[in-house]
Amino acid sequence: MRSASRDTVLTHAVRVFARRGYAAASMRGIAREAGISVGLIYRDYATKDELFADVLDRAAAGLDEVAGELATADGYASLGRFVERYLGGIAADDGAAEFSTVVNQAFLSDEPAGARERLLAGHLAFRRSLEAAISQAQRDGHCTTGDARAVAVVLLSLLSGAVTMRMAIGAAAVPDSATVLHLLNGGPR
Repeated sequence: MRSASRDTVLTHAVRVFARRGYAAASMRGIAREAGISVGLIYRDYATKDELFADVLDRAAAGLDEVAGELATADGYASLGRFVERYLGGIAADDGAAEFSTVVNQAFLSDEPAGARERLLAGHLAFRRSLEAAISQAQRDGHCTTGDARAVAVVLLSLLSGAVTMRMAIGAAAVPDSATVLHLLNGGPR
């Protein structure tokens, strides 16, 4: 299968996994969503587990990439880029909200077995980088005070909620990055 076809399968697999959950998703349903024969999927993926593992591997690579981007000298600027990119991605109809939903489902359900473990190292590196960027922004006077870990949890909770709202209501429910950054900065001064 050509790379473009593989990307098409992954895009549609993420949509099906997000809407139906891992357990209820099927290769036939993914093929139907993608408008291709199920045989094309089986050329690259022998099982649904293998396809899902590819989705999770892409998520882990994305977490590593974001962790690297957050690790700059200017904590607040890197936080701003991260928030803008994340919210812009989930507001767009490009599958980012669905992708985030699938990753969250994998963490919560650990289905298939080992899904959580596949993501854990990347998630922990991302969290450390996020907390370091918050700490730097706090030292520079650009971020609300408090424990950097707690601020990171609040930010990630807000972003996770934005994904849920996007999936349930649509793009209009996603807050703009300026509002989120204003909250992160401690509101009016």
